[in-house]
Amino acid sequence: MARSRFRSDRGLTLRMGGVSFGLGLLYVAFAAVLITVMDGSVIALVIVLGIGWGQWYFSDTLALKSMRAKVVEPHQAPELHAMIDRLCALADMPKPRVAVAETDIPNAFATGRTPNHSAVCVTTGILQRLTAEELEGVLAHELAHVANRDVTVMTVASTLGILAGFITRWGMYFGGRNNNRNGAVGFLIVFVVSLVVYAISFVLTRSLSRYRELSADRSGAYITGKPSQLASALSKISGDMARIPSRDLRDTGAVSAFFFAPALNRDSVSAMFSTHPPLEKRIAQLQQISRELGEH
Repeated sequence: MARSRFRSDRGLTLRMGGVSFGLGLLYVAFAAVLITVMDGSVIALVIVLGIGWGQWYFSDTLALKSMRAKVVEPHQAPELHAMIDRLCALADMPKPRVAVAETDIPNAFATGRTPNHSAVCVTTGILQRLTAEELEGVLAHELAHVANRDVTVMTVASTLGILAGFITRWGMYFGGRNNNRNGAVGFLIVFVVSLVVYAISFVLTRSLSRYRELSADRSGAYITGKPSQLASALSKISGDMARIPSRDLRDTGAVSAFFFAPALNRDSVSAMFSTHPPLEKRIAQLQQISRELGEH
């Protein structure tokens, strides 16, 4: 966890380490299979690792572009900047870039490869729906993601899924060794291994994603001292998100895992595949913190 005044979370640190180690082993194993059974595998690895590096290095820029968000200066959004300035001072952390996305979808997210190269984005939908104290709770939650560096781990982790998906889709064009029959067998092996790797990486990242949201809720609640305001914001946004048309939610797919509240609707898949923990669990945790702090 990055050094800041956000409360440390040993559970999050251990999970990030475990996920990173597990995905690292998958990278090595997957690369070994590719090099063993396929011609052109080195080219495939170079291409996808290049994409992965670009995704990590430009993660904040890419995420903002995917939401058509614009970076705003203090004179353009003075109240928003003042709120983030205050929270960064409380948390003793670098101030990220501040962006606003013109959409009625009420949400927020943080992105970036390090606390010094990060961005926090809010939508016009969330600005219109929340009170100042509720918005402060949401921003504290997002800043906690940056300070905890779980945004970085999630970005890197997704690269393996990209690699597996790339090989699954395009592996046939790299051929196999020796002859056509061996080439077909080689591609079949890589195809199956790619599916297995994608499934494992999917489960690992989803597990980390759900825990990191609970951790950011805790950190945000403690840094502001107002867990009830964060709970209120969470309830409002979750209710409104369920009424957003599916076609609009699909447009946010690139950053939906990083949203403050999940992009849920009636057609959503089961909680097993969710990037966020159940709303009831998040609210219960915040109520417990409220009692602990003696909040009225």
